[in-house]
Parts: sequence; C-alpha cells; structure tokens
Amino acid sequence: MTISRRTVLGTGLVLAAKPWRAIPNAAAAPASAQPAVARASSIVVPNGSVLPSTIRDGVRIFHLRAEELDHEIAPGLKIKAWGYNGSTPGPVIEAVEGERVRIYVTNALPERTSVHWHGLFVPHGMDGVAGLTQPPIEPGKTFRYEFVLDRAGTFMYHPHADEMTQIALGMMGMIVVHPRKQARERVRDFCLMSHEMSVHIGTARPDPLAMNDFNVLTFNGKAFPATAPLVAETGDRIRIRLANLGPMDHHPIHLHGHAFEVVATDGGPIPTSARILETTVLVPVGTTRTVEFVGKAGDWALHCHMTHHAMNQMGHDAANLVGVNTKGLDQRIARIAPGYMTMGTNGMSEMAHMQMEQPRNSISMVGGKGPHGVIDMGSMFTIVKVRDKLAGDGDPGWYQAPAGTTATEATADELSRDGIKVT
Repeated sequence: MTISRRTVLGTGLVLAAKPWRAIPNAAAAPASAQPAVARASSIVVPNGSVLPSTIRDGVRIFHLRAEELDHEIAPGLKIKAWGYNGSTPGPVIEAVEGERVRIYVTNALPERTSVHWHGLFVPHGMDGVAGLTQPPIEPGKTFRYEFVLDRAGTFMYHPHADEMTQIALGMMGMIVVHPRKQARERVRDFCLMSHEMSVHIGTARPDPLAMNDFNVLTFNGKAFPATAPLVAETGDRIRIRLANLGPMDHHPIHLHGHAFEVVATDGGPIPTSARILETTVLVPVGTTRTVEFVGKAGDWALHCHMTHHAMNQMGHDAANLVGVNTKGLDQRIARIAPGYMTMGTNGMSEMAHMQMEQPRNSISMVGGKGPHGVIDMGSMFTIVKVRDKLAGDGDPGWYQAPAGTTATEATADELSRDGIKVT
C-alpha cells in the first residue's frame, strides 16, 4: 500500500500600497518620439509584479511574452510551468479608464496561443479567440492588440487557444483599470489571483488532464507559507481584488476578524444600496470579486474555506487510518521498511509537527511557523497584518496581543469558580 501524505505550511513576504495618483488624460498627452517612463504602481501584488509600460504618442504600451518557466510554489516544490514574462500568474496590467493601450504578445511556447482580455469590452478583432476573432499566434511570432479601456474595474487575461493545457500550466493574469476620478481616501489596494493544479508527488509538470483532486492551490502562484501577507495600518481602507481562473473549482474566500462589502465584480461596480456585509465571498471560476473593509489591528487569516483547499499537496490515494488500531503494525512493517511510522490514526495535525524525509519535489508534511507554534494550514491561506503604525512597508512580524486577551489553558480555580466539571 502506498501512503501518500499531505502538507501544511506558514508565512511570507510583504508590500504596502501607496495612494493612487492619476496620470494625465491619454488623449491629451503630448506626442513624443521617446517612450515615457510609466507612473509608480498604486497596487500591491503579493509575490507578484506589475507589468512595466511606456507611453508613446499618447498610447500606453505593454509587452507580454508567453513562455515556459521554472516556478517555485513553496520551498521544496518547483514546477515546470507556462506563464508570462517569467511568472505565473503573469504580471498585472495596470492602466486608467479612457487610456488607449497597445499590448504586444510574443509567443515563445512550443504551440500556438492567443490572449483574451477577460471581462473587458474590446473590438471584435481584439477579443483574442484563436480561429474565431483572429489567427492564432504561432510559435516565434508577435501579435499586436490595441483598444481603449472604456471602463474601470478588475479583469483578467488568458489564452483562448488550447486553454485546457495552457491555463492548467499557469497562463493567466489580472488587469486593473483605475477610474479616472479617484477618491482622496487612503486605500491599500491588493491583487490576489487563485489557481489550482494537479502536481503528482515527486513530479514537476502540472497535469493538464486533471478534472478533480487538485492538490496544489495557490494565491498569486504561491502556497502557504510562501504566500506574502497583506500589510496595512489600523483605519486604512483595504481593498482586495480576488480573481479565479482555476480549471474547475469555485472558492469561498473567508476573512477573519472583519466584515467586508463586495463592491464590484468583473461586470462592474455594485451600487451602494445593493451591498451587504459578508465575511466570506464566493469567487466562481472565471470571475473577479472586489471587497473592501476598514482594517483593525491583528494578524487575520484570509483563506479558501473549502478545507482541502487550505492544505498542501495531498495525495488522495492514502488510506483513512483515523481511529484504526495499529498496535504492532510499525514493528512488522519496519522489518522491510526501516524507520516506518504509521501516522494519521489520531487525526492529521501530527503530520504538520514532525519533520520527516520527503519524496522528491514535494511539500508534504511541512508545518508553518507561527507565534504560538505550528500553523497547520497551507495552499490558499495568507495573512492580513494590520498594525496601528507601520515602520516602512516590510513585514511587521507577529502581532503582540494585549495582555489577557489571548486564549489560554483554563486553571483549576477558573473551572471551579464557574462550575465546570472536566471528566
């Protein structure tokens, strides 16, 4: 019998957003023979980046390169992926409504591709469906897409050519179009794209034929503990743009310690009168959801609430040993497999607390270090870190809760005082 093992992880990297500064209207921008340097980004892409751009003759210009790449999901798990500009997801494309954009796409893949601007309303011939609205981009070729961004919002880009394979291997990215008029309120503006893959234990190439049992689930291409925390100050308005281009699964994304409003979808803003307070938002496949809330001090978990989506690289062919009496089993198996130890009879938590030799290129049974011990979570799990005052944009470390406000073991006097009998 092959015992597959599952994983758990814990912490990250950090950036903090700066207030958005609008750029001049593209139509009024002066013509120039030399490309202008693009403005500083107003968004934060934990573990990711914003695609550089230039302005030439009033047009904002980008260059995407579709290519194979090596990608580390978490320490101990590296994959052979397909993506854009050296990453999966690809870098975020950021611009302002009303701008004309010109996006060059170079195909460095071994097969034809295209790019669809998911949720954007573009001219028919720019829609990016190979064979329908355009010829495919053959290997080695570069195509030009050009259109005006007619509305603000959070959108996505991905291939519409052999998308089953190309999306499964990591080809996707987010698009943020800011409104022309910006509110003066300080906003911490984050982008998180979810994805799921099937990476069999010991292998490096995601399986594009998988339709269920995905065992690697990520935020911005990373699994906890490699996911970067989202950092803000107490009282900041925090905006999180959530996008889902995974092959099959919807994700109920849950935030601890706060209620938020869903303020927009990829279809447009939600009127204030139609918003309700939530702590969990369902992000279906092929959609974006934008949530906003005001941060309060603490380290707050943000994760998919499908329990298997917050665990790492489970092998689904493992036997269920919970409650099994395995007395004497270890000694018998150790005769042919020295060092064998049965695990899982009392639940799975122990698997995160023990360091054991791993199969090649896997993140099974890895625990994440937290301020009170191992955080036995993984995959689509990250942390919103809110502090009264930040000293820079780096990770502020673990939150120090005020004395007497952390759950602790009850004393005998406390139990007696409140009439609690423990048997």
